[in-house]
Amino acid sequence: MSTEAMSTEEIRAFVLTSLSAMNYDITGVDDDTLLGPAGADLESLSLAELGVRVEERFGVTFEDDEAELLGTMTVGEFGAAVAARIRSASAAGR
Repeated sequence: MSTEAMSTEEIRAFVLTSLSAMNYDITGVDDDTLLGPAGADLESLSLAELGVRVEERFGVTFEDDEAELLGTMTVGEFGAAVAARIRSASAAGR
């Protein structure tokens, strides 16, 4: 398995663990589940908390105006966005 695939798997697992810790029911949540009201049902404050958890765990940052966009992303899209930021930060650090 490639490092990129492992990163995406690790990110997905972290997101699901975080949602569970935030008292969200993750039954049936997969890569195609929206994070916002039409899916996992995260509200603005919870989306911000998830963003902070990901920032602390993976060392990536999200701008304030991006927090609202998270609600329109699926779990898979969010994981891919985080993985891209990790790769970008890694490439910049070389």
